[in-house]
Amino acid sequence: MKFLVLNGVNLNLTGLREKGVYGTETLEEINGKIAAFAKENGDSVDFYQSNVEGELVNKLHEAFLKGGYDGIVFNAGAHTHYSYALRDAIAAINIPVVEVHMSNVHAREEFRHHSVLSEVCKGVVCGFGWKSYVMAMVGLK
Repeated sequence: MKFLVLNGVNLNLTGLREKGVYGTETLEEINGKIAAFAKENGDSVDFYQSNVEGELVNKLHEAFLKGGYDGIVFNAGAHTHYSYALRDAIAAINIPVVEVHMSNVHAREEFRHHSVLSEVCKGVVCGFGWKSYVMAMVGLK
């Protein structure tokens, strides 16, 4: 299978910010682990990160229009809780999307308990650090 891993707002600071929540590994290091997992399982993976909501919408559209992906693993960051634009972009495409979070969002601040994306995603994985991404890939397979 071919996967697209999308990371949203502030995830470029992973390993540098809120280490007690997100750990000390950088996004680049996490992507390396995800790529190694994919390779070991005969899969391939592309990565994209943006802090700009519209760029994430464009990437979802591009994945749909150009094809080639069997599944999308998406950590939208804070956009999860309020971005109807991302919700509508996910609903508009025919590629299954799994929402992921490294932290357990349900054990955090109240505003993080609700996702506007979940109902248009194939599933949700949260609370397992970087392994949330590979768990989503396994679920998509």
